[in-house]
Amino acid sequence: MGQASTMITDSPPVVVPISSPPSRLSSSSSLRSLVLNPSKSSTISLSQPTTVDVEFADGLTNAKAKLDARSYKSVNFAKDLLAIILALRVPGWHKPEVTAELLSIRKVSGALTNSVYFVSCPSVALTPTLLLRIYGSASSSLISRSHELHMLHILSSRYHFGPRMYGTFTNGRIEEYFESVTLVPSDLRNKLVSQWIASRMAQLHSVDLTVIEGPLTVSALEGKSWEIGVKKNVKAWLPAAQEVLALQHVSETTRQTFNLDRFYERWMRYLRWVSHVEKIEGASRRVFAHNDAQYGNILRLTGPLLHDAPEHHQIVVVDFEYASPNPLAFDIANHFHEWTADYHSSTPHLLDPNRYPTKEERYNFYQAYLAHSYPIETRTSSVPYSEAEVSQLERQVRIWSPASHAMWIVWGIVQARDSLERGEEPEFDYMGYALCRMEGFIKGLSELGIQ
Repeated sequence: MGQASTMITDSPPVVVPISSPPSRLSSSSSLRSLVLNPSKSSTISLSQPTTVDVEFADGLTNAKAKLDARSYKSVNFAKDLLAIILALRVPGWHKPEVTAELLSIRKVSGALTNSVYFVSCPSVALTPTLLLRIYGSASSSLISRSHELHMLHILSSRYHFGPRMYGTFTNGRIEEYFESVTLVPSDLRNKLVSQWIASRMAQLHSVDLTVIEGPLTVSALEGKSWEIGVKKNVKAWLPAAQEVLALQHVSETTRQTFNLDRFYERWMRYLRWVSHVEKIEGASRRVFAHNDAQYGNILRLTGPLLHDAPEHHQIVVVDFEYASPNPLAFDIANHFHEWTADYHSSTPHLLDPNRYPTKEERYNFYQAYLAHSYPIETRTSSVPYSEAEVSQLERQVRIWSPASHAMWIVWGIVQARDSLERGEEPEFDYMGYALCRMEGFIKGLSELGIQ
């Protein structure tokens, strides 16, 4: 549930006024020099003395400059942003008539890990809209940005998944913008849309893991496999979560309510149970999983599709920050839990279990998923799946369902650090969200008979 990436707030776009004070970064599009040396840093000198240094690594250009998400309505923000866009050589933006004063900056609502904006220059023809992502202050303890960028580069260049990366800056990046609408909770209950999401998920799960993650490793619970993301994340994020609960603004009641030592004991007991069950029943296939397929991270293209493209290609999944190897059943289970969320309601942190997909809705998803899980030439009959496969997938999703709750429990606590340290009321109740997930985790263990 890390992002809701393209839902625009009701407020109008920010268009900066013509009269403006000087900024830390010049916004002029007149460049004095540009030295492109892939092995070294180079400096882009602007028409004013301020410069933006750029470097090249992993196929991407990085501008050594920062943006303050809290000041996105200011003139200085627009000037700094335009200087970064020019430094990154974003296509279609090097025009003398494009100035900071003409920028339109729309903040996206519901972005919980990052701050996300649409950036355009509507008064200058053929200037493409961009997606600006500024990383959240707590995200560095949750996400490896270098691994994420490596992964995104491979996905977009080799598999044509996700947006093109135009470049990065110190605390964010500039991405391709899709002409699209973001799904809303009711879209997930549309039978056809759900089939399209399942089909796209199946295609994502066909990505060659060795290209992104390298060779297999050996672990006690997994045997010869990749270290799956949900286990890795819980283990890596737990110390940071414990630090958050130790903050002075956290009450003893809250510490006892979460009781992370008890949570970890349950988590390890659950993992041992899953390992035992998978040895008997067969393991859910390890795949490249998105791990955050909530409605706000799923777009529906509004423009025409490429010639002969299937209709489900109008669904585009974005925001791969939490993508990693995982059981395919985990990715589906996590998606189903996101049916219970409405991040734009008056209580966005609460999940409503009554909104969980019905058996009919789940089976509709499974059938579309299985129909696109294997190449047509490998199918043994005109029916791409059997009832036994559907039943097995249902069982595996149920097995991995508590793992989704576990990962977002720890994530929610870590995300609460910033507001707790400042003693401020958060824009999103991360602790309340983590508590809601804790309730789901404990209930899920009970339903599986794990005490």
